Amino acid sequence: MSNQTKVAGVILAGGRARRMNNQDKGLMKFKGRPMVSYALAALAPVVDYVFINANRNIDQYQQFGCPVISDQTDSFDGPLAGVLTAMIHADADILVALPCDSPLIKTEHLQKLLSTRAENNADVAVAFDGARIHPVFFAVKTALQGSLQDYLAGDQRKVAAWLAQQNLVKVDFSHEPEIFSNINSLAELSALEDTNYPS
Repeated sequence: MSNQTKVAGVILAGGRARRMNNQDKGLMKFKGRPMVSYALAALAPVVDYVFINANRNIDQYQQFGCPVISDQTDSFDGPLAGVLTAMIHADADILVALPCDSPLIKTEHLQKLLSTRAENNADVAVAFDGARIHPVFFAVKTALQGSLQDYLAGDQRKVAAWLAQQNLVKVDFSHEPEIFSNINSLAELSALEDTNYPS
């Protein structure tokens, strides 16, 4: 990747979290820290700047020192709505997206997404665990903004289906699929905290 390539990051924290009793997952504590802070720590070394995409608790998210951006609509349209908002705001060639509720993701994993996309000159690089893709972990050219706008305007929401329409490369993380553990319930939060996976 040339030094001229600007990279932005977006942490997707805009969901309703119904299975988490509608609590804001990014602000919930994992091993004593808000979950969004893990995503921020992973992203910061590999991007020029980070957005947090959130649709509520804006003041609390602003305390993490990043611009907080909300979806273009107020209907909680899913992760791609947050990605589109980041593309609109970003002055960057590449956008790295990840969710706020996967605290095992590290900087080296995001760097692998970026370098694999660049090496293959792909439009999108998406995480793959050997069995399936993890469609909310990806690096994408911001030039796809128009494609994404059209997709969402057609009332489409599925991330994987939009990614499949692009020049896509899968990035192999089959040696450590556990890094994609995400927290959708209080039980999952408790279970992940009880593991010995390094934080």
